[in-house]
Amino acid sequence: MRILVCIKQVPGTTQVDIDEKTGVLKRDGVESKINPYDLFAIETALRLKSYWPEATTLALSMGPPQAEQSLREALMMGIDEAVLVTDRAFAGADVLATAYTLSQAIQVIGEAGIIICGQQTTDGDTAQVGPEIAEFLDIPHATNVIAIHELQERTVTVQVDLPVTEETIRLPLPCLLSVNKDIYTPRLPSFKRKKATRDVAVRRMTLADLPDTDPNRYGLNGSPTNVVRIFPPEHDVTRETWEGSSSELAGRLCGYLRDAKFLV
Repeated sequence: MRILVCIKQVPGTTQVDIDEKTGVLKRDGVESKINPYDLFAIETALRLKSYWPEATTLALSMGPPQAEQSLREALMMGIDEAVLVTDRAFAGADVLATAYTLSQAIQVIGEAGIIICGQQTTDGDTAQVGPEIAEFLDIPHATNVIAIHELQERTVTVQVDLPVTEETIRLPLPCLLSVNKDIYTPRLPSFKRKKATRDVAVRRMTLADLPDTDPNRYGLNGSPTNVVRIFPPEHDVTRETWEGSSSELAGRLCGYLRDAKFLV
């Protein structure tokens, strides 16, 4: 039995450049980190392993070669194996093409009893990739999971947070869970694990390794949605310093707000 967790490397800063032609982030050379929601997914995978001592945990990520850094951090947290799906053909993928790529890789890996994803990513915030992976794999799934109540040989019982209520549901295995930040507190990477996993190889997959090698199903070519226009927000740092008595400053501020149409 394998517990598979999908993670993503996201920019560690809001100061990123955008390709004006493709509308995607320029990730090369940008400080990066594991998507915060995926830290909860990693912790969930490690907690579930205590139910299945014979199970192995595997972290899967799609991204450029530098995404191996995040996979190695997952190994330092306690994950057993890591796979990076990387190819220029995957660049610029929207959520559908990303989910399809990951589902293809999962089929190659095999033996996934439970697939765990973070609820969403901080660079996209769509919360769609997890459910779409499940649909491509034709397995049941639950999103916004806030607790796991029971794990049996063939089923898992979870609590999900819905807009107006909470529900407890039982899913047959294999299945996919998208977990929320309230589920567990993630552990820190271990220096001892860092030394122990220093020589652990991160397996790499390219387009040629997947069951479907049609390049039109991946990356920008396989993305049915495209960004019409995207741009970073403007940062206005203009400052003015006013001096005077409290009554003078109050009158001046009131006039400024009227001129700016904040007051009528």
